[in-house]
Amino acid sequence: MDTDERRGTARATSYANVPRELWVEEPAVRRRMADPVRTAAVRAVIIASLTMIQGMIAFLCTLTGSWLAFPMVLSSVGSTVVATWAVLDVWVTRQVWNQRNGVVSMPSSTARQLRRERRRARRTARAAARESARIRRRERSRGGRLSEA
Repeated sequence: MDTDERRGTARATSYANVPRELWVEEPAVRRRMADPVRTAAVRAVIIASLTMIQGMIAFLCTLTGSWLAFPMVLSSVGSTVVATWAVLDVWVTRQVWNQRNGVVSMPSSTARQLRRERRRARRTARAAARESARIRRRERSRGGRLSEA
């Protein structure tokens, strides 16, 4: 047995005694939904689940021939309309949120190009102004002479 194999067995025995964690945090694959959208989604899931329970009760009441079957079927139809409205509310809330907060404004290429040209012109104007100021200071410090001779 060479040293690498010995190290491997030593590591294996040391890891065997360490208990594994029950919960391991992993980074989220998708971004978290916005609060209003999440609230609308939770509301829609609750309403849809209650509608499904109500539909199942209406079905079972119909099978048993209970007097409650007819009112339950009518209320199930109404609940289906409400559940559909709740799901549409999630979609609309998401669209509104994206329009108000989630839109990343990307300027068009022509606007970007114009801005670059303006910035470049401002930079060259500032550089020219600095250079002329530097020349004026240098001339003043020399007393207006062009050469040192």
